[in-house]
Amino acid sequence: MAAIYYDDDCRFCRGMLQRFGRTLARRRFTFVPLQSPDAARLLGVSDEHLLDEMRLRLDDGAVLGGASAMVAIARRIWWAWPLWALSCVPGAMPLLNVAYRWIARNRHCLNGTCELQRGTR
Repeated sequence: MAAIYYDDDCRFCRGMLQRFGRTLARRRFTFVPLQSPDAARLLGVSDEHLLDEMRLRLDDGAVLGGASAMVAIARRIWWAWPLWALSCVPGAMPLLNVAYRWIARNRHCLNGTCELQRGTR
């Protein structure tokens, strides 16, 4: 089974898992926190970059990260399949990569945490 590695310390990431976990599990995805002891080794990523993006480890051991992982996941879900189709359009993947990197960088602020911190200063 393919494994989705996610940031278990991120409320946004856990929320996405809660929202889509059953759908993904039905498509034979398992879920592994990036904070798991062997994650860096299994993914071939340094500890320094382990939490940069979610990762997808395929059955054959290949590892995809970020937007490439999202697109591979979307291809297996009928209602998300258009995201995969969009990724095939020339020039679309660089835009998807930029969008993914922005979300990944700001994921801890997407649940309102940053607004709460600003208000307490």
